[in-house]
Formats: sequence, structure tokens, C-alpha cells
Amino acid sequence: MHSVYFDHAAAAPLLPEAREAMLAFLSEEFGNPASLHRLGDKPRAAIEAARAQVAALINSRPDDIVFTASASESNNLAIKGFALSRKDKGNHIVVSAIEHVSVLEPAKSLKKLGFDVTEVPVDSEGVVHPDKLEAAIRPETILVSVMHANYEVGTVQNIKELAAIAHKHKVPFHSDGTAAVGRIAVDVADLGVDSYAFPAMSVYGPKGAAALYLKRGTRIPSLIEGGFQEKNRRAGTEDVAAIAGFGAAAAVTKAKLPEWSAMMTKLAQRIFEELPGKLEHIIFTGSMSSRVPGQVSVVVEFVEGEAMLLFLDDEGIAAASGSSCSAKTLKASHVLLAMGLLHTKAQSSLVLTLGKDSTDADVTHFLDKLPPIAQRLRQMSPLYAKFMKGEDPYAMKPGDSCEEHEPSEE
Repeated sequence: MHSVYFDHAAAAPLLPEAREAMLAFLSEEFGNPASLHRLGDKPRAAIEAARAQVAALINSRPDDIVFTASASESNNLAIKGFALSRKDKGNHIVVSAIEHVSVLEPAKSLKKLGFDVTEVPVDSEGVVHPDKLEAAIRPETILVSVMHANYEVGTVQNIKELAAIAHKHKVPFHSDGTAAVGRIAVDVADLGVDSYAFPAMSVYGPKGAAALYLKRGTRIPSLIEGGFQEKNRRAGTEDVAAIAGFGAAAAVTKAKLPEWSAMMTKLAQRIFEELPGKLEHIIFTGSMSSRVPGQVSVVVEFVEGEAMLLFLDDEGIAAASGSSCSAKTLKASHVLLAMGLLHTKAQSSLVLTLGKDSTDADVTHFLDKLPPIAQRLRQMSPLYAKFMKGEDPYAMKPGDSCEEHEPSEE
């Protein structure tokens, strides 16, 4: 069976260079980087070398990189850190409606502490418009957070313009770069952000390592206390092996990114061009003009996303439906709902994130297998049966529960 991996947003294979960089710190170089004796020397040097490599990838100063365990932790550190450090200046936070849950949930938690949160809407392509952001900013606003690229639909935001609006009002700007790093060139100095989060997995590094860029002069409290590591910004003995692997992967990605991006763009374009000719009643979501390479989000009408994933898996194809973090909940994507899709359609989403090793043969296999799967599932779909009778399959009848069409409250 031909095996296809189109779920790089959930996890990515480890680069050989990253694995090689990790090995010594999983065996003989086991020392604590905080130790003053010689066994701490190489681990400490490895962390600082990796810090420089990660910084070079996004054009930052090495001292501006804080290592964490995940992008979710980096986002939490930024959102809660800025809020707590600036609470004397106000209590209002602005986020986009399509942020990852690692931004939305910390913001929700802060509401319990007396903070106010505004979600800026997006258009049908998932774009945050500058005028909408500016209208959301108030005198008491202390933080704006808008992701660089969306992990599900691939839309890339004009972060430079959005950050400039925040700064015009003297408000710090945070961005989640998880879906952007490793797919497009990122220059945090040019973007003008105050903080920027991304994981090692974005550059084919190991799980368990991530970074938070904090612009020079930025002061936020540590969420993990009890140690002096990361210049008192994140306590705890570092995972030296994972950080070393992160650095090596960042260096390789910086060199290979133009080649990888061009290849992933070409392969994704095949899906955009060829799938409509093989399968009717599909809707590509996200911006077609400003999206990350290798990202395809498509709604296959009248079919549940979960069912498609299971049948695709039987054909050797690994994909996703909505956020990888919410796939187990099988709820409709909050991203697609924010973009204006009906709840029923949003449950029919299929997300493909190609990677550096994806091939034309992978795309061909997917294009051959998805149409018959979709048609088979449609034959069992009550929505499709209504559609074939000429009825509106998405129309609500009197007495229907709104919970079937609207996002649920957590």
C-alpha cells in the first residue's frame, strides 16, 4: 500500500541532522547545563548554539529567544505574561477569532481574573482586516494577538500592518507563528512583533522543544517559577537534547526553505486544480492568494470529516479534519465557523498539510482515493439524500436544535 503523510501540522518527521545533534545529550553528555563542573560545559554550549541557530531562522538576537516545551506553552507565556505585567495599564486583550486554542483558552482564563477579551472577526477567507483590528482597540487595551498563518486553512495575515496598528496605540503585539515558520520566510524585526511563538516541529525538529521570541526590553513574569533558567523567564532544567535538535533543524530549514516551499506550493496547486474535476460539491477554504505552501483545506459537502479520515487511513493516507488539537473532539472547526461556514459544512472539512518529503505520487494517490471514498459516504448521507431530492440539506426545520448549527460554549 502506498503510504501518504499529509498531517505535518500535527507532527513532522525528525530531520537526520536533528537526530544526530541530539544523540550525545541522550547518552554520555548527560550533565546539567547549570552545573559549574565540566559535565555542564557541553550541554550549556549546546543550548547557546541552538539559541543562535533558532534566532538566525527568524532574524532575531539570540538573547531574545526563550526556549519552552511547546508552542502552546510559548503562547501561554506571552498572553498571560503580557496581561499580568501590564495590568496596571488596563485590562483589555484583543485576539482574532481564528486563533489556536492555546491563545483563546488563556484569554478565556484571564477573563476570570477580571480581564476583558475582544475577538476580532475575519472575512470569508480568514483574513483579519486592519480596520476591524483598529476598531477593537480601546484605551485600556494592553495586548493584541493575531497568528501569522492559520494552522487549518493556511491564510497568512499581514502581520507587519497589524502590528503597526497596535503600536500606534502603544499596545504590544504577539503572534503565533506555528503554521508560518518552516513554510515561509519569517523576519521578526521586519514584522515588528513584540513576541512570536513556534515549535521545533515546524522545522522538522523534535517534540518537546519550542521558542518564544521576546523583543529586546520586553519584560514579562515567568509562568513556571522555582529556577533561574532562560534568564529567569522559564524555570526548570532544560531538555538539552531536544533544544540541540531544534537548533540543528532550524539551521537546515533556513538553508532549504526556498526549495521546500516551492515544491510544496507546486504539489498543493495540483490538488487545487485537479480535485474539482474528480469530485463535485467541494469548497476550498482559506485565502487562495495569501496562504502558506503545502496547505490545503477543503470542505467535502454532505460527508462527515471523521468518516473521511477513517476511510483515507484505510488507503494509507494520513490527514486531518480541523485542528489537530481538537480532532478527537470531533466538533466543528471554530476557524471555519468564524469564516462564516454553516456548522454542518464545517464538520465536513478535510485538512492536508504537505511536507518537504511529499511527492507527486502522494498527490496522485490522494486524488485517486478521495473521490470514491466521498461518493461512497454520500450514499449513506441523509444530507446528500435531501440534496438529490432537490431539497436544501442545510435548512433548519422548526424544532431543530441550534446546537447542530452553532458552535457550542465550553
